[in-house]
Amino acid sequence: MKNELFLGLLCAALTYGQSYNIETYRVFGVEHPGRYKHPASITELANGDLYLSYYGGSGEYGNDTAVYGSRLKKGAGRWSDPQIIADTPDEGEGNPVVWQAPDGRVWLFYNNRTGDTWSNARVKGKISDDGAETWSDSFMLAYEEGSMVRGQPIVLKDGDYLLPLYHETGDDREATAASTCSYFMRYNPKSKVWTETNRIKSSMGNLQAQVVQLTDTYLVAYIRRGGNFLPTDHGYTLRSESRDGGYTWSDAVETSFRNPNSAVDFIKLQNGHLLLVYNDNMNERTPLTVAISMDNDKSYPYRRNIAGGDNTFAYPYAIQTRDEKIHIIYTTNERTTIMHAVFDEFAVIGRPAE
Repeated sequence: MKNELFLGLLCAALTYGQSYNIETYRVFGVEHPGRYKHPASITELANGDLYLSYYGGSGEYGNDTAVYGSRLKKGAGRWSDPQIIADTPDEGEGNPVVWQAPDGRVWLFYNNRTGDTWSNARVKGKISDDGAETWSDSFMLAYEEGSMVRGQPIVLKDGDYLLPLYHETGDDREATAASTCSYFMRYNPKSKVWTETNRIKSSMGNLQAQVVQLTDTYLVAYIRRGGNFLPTDHGYTLRSESRDGGYTWSDAVETSFRNPNSAVDFIKLQNGHLLLVYNDNMNERTPLTVAISMDNDKSYPYRRNIAGGDNTFAYPYAIQTRDEKIHIIYTTNERTTIMHAVFDEFAVIGRPAE
């Protein structure tokens, strides 16, 4: 009896200890098609598989770029070889977002670039009704030149979907104009109609909003700041909010979170806590930091770097799977490598979640 009790306590202690670990895996590097891999997105499918999408090719502005998809089957230890799932001949693709909706339909959104810069992009989409095994023909979601996608949708409390988009301006590969702005597309799954919100404005411009819903009417978005990549002491993540259920949005204001003109992600965990992942630096995309709020966005006292050092760690994309594990994928090694970090919330807050 004593031995059984000891073994039970030992197993509990090991499980508790493991919950503080961050497991980091290399998903793909230059050995797979498209040396350039940046950025990537991930979703958990209804059968428990993970599905990942990225765009790859010779470089960010290569007209040979295509959208690739890969699957990690539930319980497997290896991702499937990437396969092309979207490709417009002689035109560039970018920023794929893969997401399974509550009804089981898998959506793929991505940018299609027809000119020299992302100011010449539009947003396309595809759907899959067989768990991302096969995909529909592409359709155009946002026709306005400069339309872009990057972040995952959320399901609102009224059942609508809210997809972050942005409008990039400036015709410059090294900067965005101050008129660059974020907004959302709202989808009613009953009427199957998409509608736009207002545009979120800010002094430097902003792009790539990530959103959570806190109450029926109150939503918050954290947003990448715009501008260029020159050294600065004034680079901060921006924040906007909606008080009417996501229909209209405030102008974006600076937060205390540093931002080197890089993407962030922002999700609500199953226990209601909020997770923000960002580059805690004014000028470099390192380190990659996770911050957690337990008081509905009032404070973020719990923080931990999940990647750091003399490299760049960019375009984090975060989900929480049904087993409560947090998954963050990001790119590194000069945008040639996709990494996958897996951890419990304990790994950031340092104690069992309440």
